[in-house]
Amino acid sequence: MNIYTKIALLACGVAIASSALTVVAVDAIDANRESSVLTEILPPRNSGGALYTVSNTVTPPTDFTHAAESTINGVVSIKSYATPRGYGRSQSTPFHDPFFDFFFGSPDNGGGNRRQQPQQREKSEQQLGLGSGVIISSDGYIVTNNHVIDGAERLEITLNDNRTFNAKVIGTDASTDVALLKIEAKDLPVIPIGDSDALKVGEWVLAVGNPFGFTSTVTTGIVSAKARSISSATNGRSMGIESYIQTDAAVNPGNSGGALVNINGELVGINTAIYSQTGNYAGYSFAIPTSMVTKIVTDIKQYGTVQRAMLGVSYRELTPQLAKEKDITAVNDGILVGEVVDRSAAMEGGIEVGDVIIAINDNPVHNTGQLQAAMSKYRPGDKVSIKYVRKNKTYTTKVTLRNSQGDVKMTKADDFTVLGCAFKSLSAEQLRDFRITSGVQVVGLKDGKFKQAGLKEGFIILDINNARVKNQDDVEKIYDAIMKSDNSDKVMFITGIYPTGRKVYYAVDLSQE
Repeated sequence: MNIYTKIALLACGVAIASSALTVVAVDAIDANRESSVLTEILPPRNSGGALYTVSNTVTPPTDFTHAAESTINGVVSIKSYATPRGYGRSQSTPFHDPFFDFFFGSPDNGGGNRRQQPQQREKSEQQLGLGSGVIISSDGYIVTNNHVIDGAERLEITLNDNRTFNAKVIGTDASTDVALLKIEAKDLPVIPIGDSDALKVGEWVLAVGNPFGFTSTVTTGIVSAKARSISSATNGRSMGIESYIQTDAAVNPGNSGGALVNINGELVGINTAIYSQTGNYAGYSFAIPTSMVTKIVTDIKQYGTVQRAMLGVSYRELTPQLAKEKDITAVNDGILVGEVVDRSAAMEGGIEVGDVIIAINDNPVHNTGQLQAAMSKYRPGDKVSIKYVRKNKTYTTKVTLRNSQGDVKMTKADDFTVLGCAFKSLSAEQLRDFRITSGVQVVGLKDGKFKQAGLKEGFIILDINNARVKNQDDVEKIYDAIMKSDNSDKVMFITGIYPTGRKVYYAVDLSQE
């Protein structure tokens, strides 16, 4: 084959390759099926091939060995275990719930209006799941995802050198899907924490974890986007606080809680989610940035729970359509204020409905992900500057951030009720959004009656034992009344909803030890 033939074949190959077009259709919804993600490779119509040349190309790095070798030992495998429990029934019925059992008794025990104590089936503990974790201190602190350890009775940590430890849960934060664990060990390898804020789109990163049980697995990719919200990819279902690092590093089940590191071997994120129809990797993965993780871990260590700083506004992203409707010409994007809460930091700073927030402490805010990322760094009492646009003029104001109760007090672990819960009242805007007239939201959980009953953070209590609940005081008054009563059956029957709109009932047995 002569040189001219080779050139001709090469040109032909390039022309064919250049005639392919990737089309991604997201969130196709109809009346009969859930949303889906469709990925197709389609040729464009009437396309012709062409030979292109590129000058001044930059050769990407090809050696990731340093980053891989320096981080593999700092990532652990996490196995969660629990013992199956039930009510001792030989078979299930349509009425298999605590309400039926309480009022009518268990069918296996002849019925009757008496409470049935849960009986452990003759089963040993079973593995619930498998995930990853990152060692952040040499004395045994490990960070992972909350969903990796949620519901576990025992957590088994396996290091890269095959040493195994049982882990203790120090604290969790369901809103960001972060959990802090501790094992009794010394001189452990640690992955240094890098600056996730300094990451740039297009920068190389490595994902380190244990997909499908394969330990010490490393994949590479680039940062595809920052401050990414994925609610639009989940039919509007909120994933909590969303400001993810999006990458195309391959992440699969078992990678959750593992490390996202830069080419220097520094931790920049905790791998958390993938976008897929099948549950396996399909092109994009999402990680919690270390700027958020570091603050959460510090709060859990220092206060026993995460401190939330509130600006005190309801908002939505400014779109071209909204800008046209509101006659906003000074900016193309930002956060449009829809409501200002009474006694909030925003009200103190003079923020008004219709203002467009464009920066916090000189950090630009273009979307909700960036706003959440910015606010996640602060605690009640912190002072920040807010830059906003009003009637196409730019202003700056300084505010003191507050907690959900409207003050600057820190919430400590001691603030949790005897039920193992911390609560917050709902704003008028939230009540309207959820289409309810009253309720109190669970914002913190530790070991206690509510957690044992299955309640999750974010759950909104509407009533307890048919009594309406408006605030934490109502919950405590109902609890005290139950415990002081002469009734031997001390139970809270709770009705409520999750932010997704799903209505749920719980029975909390207060007589169990």
